[in-house]
Amino acid sequence: MYIDYISIDWNKIQEESYLTRIPAISLLQKLQFCKPVTFFVGENGSGKSTLLEAIAIAYGFNPEGGSLNYRFSTHDDYSDLCDAITIGKGVHDKNRGFFLRAESFYNVSTQAIEYEKGWGPMYGEKTLHEQSHGESFLNFIKTFTRTGIFLMDEPEAALSPNRQLSLFSRIVEMAREGSQYIIVTHCPYFVGNS
Repeated sequence: MYIDYISIDWNKIQEESYLTRIPAISLLQKLQFCKPVTFFVGENGSGKSTLLEAIAIAYGFNPEGGSLNYRFSTHDDYSDLCDAITIGKGVHDKNRGFFLRAESFYNVSTQAIEYEKGWGPMYGEKTLHEQSHGESFLNFIKTFTRTGIFLMDEPEAALSPNRQLSLFSRIVEMAREGSQYIIVTHCPYFVGNS
């Protein structure tokens, strides 16, 4: 595992913080990851994305998404939960992985295009912005060929049911090769087949 566990020091969170009013998070002190794929599932507003974002930032990812070397900001809006999280890291290469946020994928795509200048197209025959949202999203994910830690916030949001199946197959394949996934989802197919 890339992340064995997380623990939260609630003394680092202000008492009046909205985080203390989210039951699924406020009762959490330690979370152990025992399998290569973990799904956070629940109602809107239950804290899934807040927790995933905090884990990603505590691990070293850019708050808006990207690999560990992405450093850009269009709007800083994240909780202080990341400052209270301690991550128990496994023995894998900690520099591999990606934090994927559905709502900021356009910004990540723009940054990816900037980073790839001089390398030639990496995401199919068209640039990411010349493809449909779903096509660019899936083509981007297909470039993840090395094992790593992948934190994904509602990756199914941009995808048709058929492409959701393709994504799920890719996740299973990469997990078997040694990758770890922590995924926030509302997708019944993901949850029903995990």
